[in-house]
Amino acid sequence: MNNQPTHLVIVGGGTAGWMTANLLAHQWGKLGMRISLIESHKIGTVGVGEGSTPYLKEFFERLAIPESEWMPACNATYKCGISFPGWSEKPGYDSYFHPFYSDLDGPQAQAFFRQCNEKRHGGSNHAHPNDYFLASALTRQSRAPISNEIPASDLVYAYHFDAELLGQFLRQHALKLGVQLIEDKVTDIQCNQRGQIAILNTESSGPVRGDFFVDCSGFKGLLVQQTLGEKQQSYRPYLFNDSAVAIQTPLDERDPIQPHTVSKALTHGWVWHIPLSNRYGNGYVYSSKYCSAEQAEQELRELLGPGATDAKALHLKWEPGRISQHWKKNCVAIGLSQGFLEPLEAPMLFVVQRTIEHFIGCYEQGGFSDVKRNEFNQEINKIIDGTRDYLQAHYLMNSRSDSDYWRDCRDNPQQSEALSDIIAAWRATGNFDLALHKHQDKLAYLKTSWYCLLAGKGGFENTFELDSHPPERQWCDNKARSFIFHREHLSRFHADMPWPSPLKDY
Repeated sequence: MNNQPTHLVIVGGGTAGWMTANLLAHQWGKLGMRISLIESHKIGTVGVGEGSTPYLKEFFERLAIPESEWMPACNATYKCGISFPGWSEKPGYDSYFHPFYSDLDGPQAQAFFRQCNEKRHGGSNHAHPNDYFLASALTRQSRAPISNEIPASDLVYAYHFDAELLGQFLRQHALKLGVQLIEDKVTDIQCNQRGQIAILNTESSGPVRGDFFVDCSGFKGLLVQQTLGEKQQSYRPYLFNDSAVAIQTPLDERDPIQPHTVSKALTHGWVWHIPLSNRYGNGYVYSSKYCSAEQAEQELRELLGPGATDAKALHLKWEPGRISQHWKKNCVAIGLSQGFLEPLEAPMLFVVQRTIEHFIGCYEQGGFSDVKRNEFNQEINKIIDGTRDYLQAHYLMNSRSDSDYWRDCRDNPQQSEALSDIIAAWRATGNFDLALHKHQDKLAYLKTSWYCLLAGKGGFENTFELDSHPPERQWCDNKARSFIFHREHLSRFHADMPWPSPLKDY
């Protein structure tokens, strides 16, 4: 490493802080770097982000932490993808499933692409994504993405988890790796003559000096924003949602545990429904321009029914957007201090992980060089902006007509050039793959995700679907039968967790 710091200080715990601590200690701890994390119990964490993308699987594999160790500690379940009921009013497309693609899907996915392109040109084809991917079949059958016949390394999946418990688990693991915990609150920050952060003064532990600092202090951005002056760029013109209300409800032990997140559209936004091994996490994401906090909570409670009657509601607010310099001087921002878009597709933990990993790579290649710092910032901005475009595409492609919120989302003229071009190419008769290739350096989501979103929302002139299913669906259903029922597999982690016999014979 070039110009390796001797002491790296992380400010803030939570999932972002302790993920950072683990990856840095795993990569650099043996090189003699001292890593400290300052965490104050007086400052709470958001703690409601309970879903991931498949990149979290790579995170635990890198740290050599088996699922049997961390999943029961965090009440975690498996996630094969996300369903989107209620976003479309087009017949046959009232709901679709966004699967996590694996190599097993190859032939079926190619058939899906062909059917979509023929249907784009006016054909009456089977072009619904639910029929072509193994993950969809696993969800239909309530099975985990675990099979005795297929190595886990060949499967792509994600997780649901209790965010607070995950932070606690990662904290204990980081301490085992040698990370020093300073349980204190930062009161003020001193910079040196070059404008770099030099000393963090705390309430009880005195001054904490470091060579490099990581800002995991959440929305307030204590280091990168408040101290180094980095400003956040608002993305409200692209993404309207700025609020959420979250409520936990009991898990019915008689029901199978579904291995997917539900993102159900409501009047002024959408509701997440996440199954853990001991409860459900639910939340209504909405725009305060169209709906009050009281209205949102009432609509969510009505949807959840009696199980939410006495449950506590947690209200959240944010400004959608990001900063431009995530690595500024001798500080890198990770987590909510970088900015936040919204919970749809659970992208922000992915941004956290990619930011840490890319920082490690850039730093090892170029130390404190301006070139590497600029490359890093450009890459992270590309990931966040590409994610913003994919999230906005969900709203642009909705066909609901029950509220001004959904009509305004669909008619929103504020779009990036890349997103506008991609949607126009889908609706035209040209080669859609060429449009994706043209903008590949601006995209955070790959070809399969774009096809599933645009087809799944019913983005065709002719949405007529044949009554029968294509043969690829039967292949997926047959293949899924070799996988273990979700609740059965989880019961191997949780000795006290009952699981009923399957309610259907697949």
